[in-house]
Amino acid sequence: MKQDRLTRADRQLVDAAKKARLRAHVQHSQFKVGAAARYGGSIVLGCNVESDVYGLTNCAERTAIFSAHATGAASKPLHAIAVVADTPEPVAPCGACRQVLLEQGGAGLRVIMTNLRGDIRIATIGELLPGCFRLESTHARAKKSARKKSQSA
Repeated sequence: MKQDRLTRADRQLVDAAKKARLRAHVQHSQFKVGAAARYGGSIVLGCNVESDVYGLTNCAERTAIFSAHATGAASKPLHAIAVVADTPEPVAPCGACRQVLLEQGGAGLRVIMTNLRGDIRIATIGELLPGCFRLESTHARAKKSARKKSQSA
């Protein structure tokens, strides 16, 4: 799919992700990735940031999500995220990012994956992460625990 099939809002996200990509800190891999997440009417940028200890490296998608929390943008719902890299095919979020995106935006979250050539793939995070892991909410666990206690009494 080419960029001309995107909505205006989608194109805004992709353009923002391309700008974020230019800020990536990739002293080891030279593999720059940019992301842009739409929270309500706000766009929050993210780029990958590498560390000498690779396990401490953070992906662009998670950087955008964490930045949204730090700036308060995450008080609004997460509607979509765009991710871009200089790859032959549209770049897809890694497994860790898929988990965070699912938890933040729900299974219906739109993920716009692209590359610098303008190739586009759009999927929901539920499609990208089937059979996902979810902890029950604290509230749900408390209710379940209370039911078990009342049944055993």
